[in-house]
Amino acid sequence: MTNEPDPITLEILQNSLRSITDETYIALTKAAYSTNIKERRDHSTALTDTRGRLVVQAENSLPIHLASMLGMMDQLLAKYRPEDMTEGDIFVANDPYVAGGTHLPDVNLAMPCFVDGELLGFLCNIAHHADIGGMTPGSMAGGMSEIYQEGLRIPLVRLFNGGELNQDIFDLLLLNVRVPHERRGDYFAQVAACRLGSRRLNEMAQRYGPETLTAAFAAIMDRTESRLRSGIAQIPDGIYEFTDVLDNDGMGTEDIPISVSINVRGEDISFDFEGTGPQMKGNFNLTFNATQSAVYYVLKAMLDPDLPNNHGLIRTVEIAAPPGTLVNANHPAAVAGRANTSQRVVDVIIGALASALPEQAVGAANGANVTAVFYGHDPRHDRPYVYLETLGGGFGGRFTKDGKDGVQVHITNTSNLPVEAIEVEYPLLVESYCLIEDSGGAGKFRGGMGIRRVVRPVGHDSVFSGMGERFVHQPWGIFGGKSGATGRFSLRGPSRNDETLPDKPNHVPFSPDHAIVIETPGAGGYGPPTERDKKTLAADYRSGKFSGAYMAEHYGFSPDQE
Repeated sequence: MTNEPDPITLEILQNSLRSITDETYIALTKAAYSTNIKERRDHSTALTDTRGRLVVQAENSLPIHLASMLGMMDQLLAKYRPEDMTEGDIFVANDPYVAGGTHLPDVNLAMPCFVDGELLGFLCNIAHHADIGGMTPGSMAGGMSEIYQEGLRIPLVRLFNGGELNQDIFDLLLLNVRVPHERRGDYFAQVAACRLGSRRLNEMAQRYGPETLTAAFAAIMDRTESRLRSGIAQIPDGIYEFTDVLDNDGMGTEDIPISVSINVRGEDISFDFEGTGPQMKGNFNLTFNATQSAVYYVLKAMLDPDLPNNHGLIRTVEIAAPPGTLVNANHPAAVAGRANTSQRVVDVIIGALASALPEQAVGAANGANVTAVFYGHDPRHDRPYVYLETLGGGFGGRFTKDGKDGVQVHITNTSNLPVEAIEVEYPLLVESYCLIEDSGGAGKFRGGMGIRRVVRPVGHDSVFSGMGERFVHQPWGIFGGKSGATGRFSLRGPSRNDETLPDKPNHVPFSPDHAIVIETPGAGGYGPPTERDKKTLAADYRSGKFSGAYMAEHYGFSPDQE
């Protein structure tokens, strides 16, 4: 007699498990204190089996968090035996080198779920904390050259033991951050999400039985692997290669190559990043699990977008990334800006597979994760604040439609922070928030447009730090499409003159008579501009998104053609 569910029951169970992670995701959103979580939704929730293998992930979870959760679970089970865990335990970690993380602001929690005294699985979540200490407010800026400068490193430790908070550890966590009241709220939001998920999983176990759920976990992963292998089989056999470069690391190294060679053989696929540049001094390095996340994301996006995120993805793909390189850095390499590099890895893989999958390929997106951090003392509440945001930009032109304007792309599917939330939460004024004219690359289907945001402090002096990519090298077009525009940071003075700042600025002080101007990159177009529909050209011009000079240069269009 077997407990393996029939196909209909399996579908019901999979969706029920998914509803648990979706509910915990929403609970974390609503309970969090920081705008980065409650407004931007920079967090993820998931469920693993007793071996730490990912079973389901919430619908709106971030692709970059996929392998981060897996890394934590590998380290957790290597350090703690299941028989040494008790009901109510919650483990916390963030370190990329000893705890499976990808960068320090992403704090991982994992809670074992017991049913009648037996371990059934783990409820996990990751939340990006707006500050985790270190040399720079927000823990996200250029100029950091080793992991020790980037913030508090948390190894795998038991934050709750049998449901009881380890106050000594919690005090240590809060002592090393700049806005402890906000961090406290975000930690407890994560704890609440874990506990909610554990209750819901217990309810399912009471209804279906733990044995049936355990069998369903395995079947869900098997089904994902089967679907992905079927998708891989549709790619023509062969070797596909591509290379792109990062602008710089903010510490003197420029034009850092990222190379991939993809080998497809029937239902098997492998990725080799040989030729990628060595790990760098600046903080744009990736640990291996961050590279893994980028690979899994692209395969899902190009082959089967509805494919569930679980361990079936991981065991289908072979990845070789030489140690000591940008995509598999060794300790103590700095990694805070890893999302920018992950975005570029995504572009490289899409570029390699474009010839094999032209209908699924897109022009290069903004290729960055433009980070802006504002730090100061809020005169309204007499306490410090940290406003952190990663801003979206253009999404690449596609086979049948234009790219999207001003959105988060690929592995960082968070939201842009609303103006109202910024001005309510912080002593800051958003003077302008708009799309950047002419920033989308021309094409049969144009690339999406970048964002301009102008921020000024109110009644106090502030400090700005940031990280920008695609500020030098434009996001490329595909199949004849043109490149999108680059991004820029600027300091706007009293006479509204803009002084260009470095790509990776660290600790730029400014007063209420100055403003920071953030401009994010656009995206590349798809197909030759000469093939763009004439009626669409007239609509482009009327939209106000493109100047007459742009329309004339790229399309030979003038207003009298309407």
